[in-house]
Amino acid sequence: MTDDDSTPQGNTAYAQLLTELREGRLNPGDRLRETELADRLGVSRTPVREAIRQLEADGIVTHVPRQGATIRTLDYAEVMELYEMRAVLEGTAARLAARAASDIEIEELIEMNRQMAALGDAPQAFILNRQFHAALLDAAKNRFLARSIHALQKALMILGPTTLTEPDRAKTAVEEHVRVLDAIKARDGVSAEAAMRAHIEAAQRVRVRALRALPQRSTGYDGDLL
Repeated sequence: MTDDDSTPQGNTAYAQLLTELREGRLNPGDRLRETELADRLGVSRTPVREAIRQLEADGIVTHVPRQGATIRTLDYAEVMELYEMRAVLEGTAARLAARAASDIEIEELIEMNRQMAALGDAPQAFILNRQFHAALLDAAKNRFLARSIHALQKALMILGPTTLTEPDRAKTAVEEHVRVLDAIKARDGVSAEAAMRAHIEAAQRVRVRALRALPQRSTGYDGDLL
């Protein structure tokens, strides 16, 4: 199902479920019961059904025998692959932004990062971080790259809340942003890409540590446990 096939209520329900997933109120393995979701979201079952179909098209929801629609659980290999692709795509965005971003866009990115630094690990900083990465992608001025990153971001939502919730990660992320921005401001695409890749890889290391700290359950990947 495409967005064009969905009703406004279906799109609203879809957006609400994505928000719950991003904030950790929906988690891998959770069942999506149409009646329960319809009551909670204040809509009929039809838009809920549409929202679930959209999530299934995104690769976020799967159908489990005797359970029905369920939030997918990513195995260790998939987590690593997602972050590898994120490093490639966002690194490319930083390189393109070094070439294509206007001075005003660069100044706005610098200001957003300053605001993040002032917020520390407050929840508003997490929102601003998403806006920062979105603004950098806009500055890259490549619609095909933007579509690829947006699709990847939906898959990453399965992992739950941002790694910025980990101790000191928000502060370190701001410092990593500074290195990316310094390279973009200098119009040094190679350095901007390298700095962004390092930023994503740092987030990946935090994510892997957090996953390994979870109660152990088999992932079906080489005996590794998450």
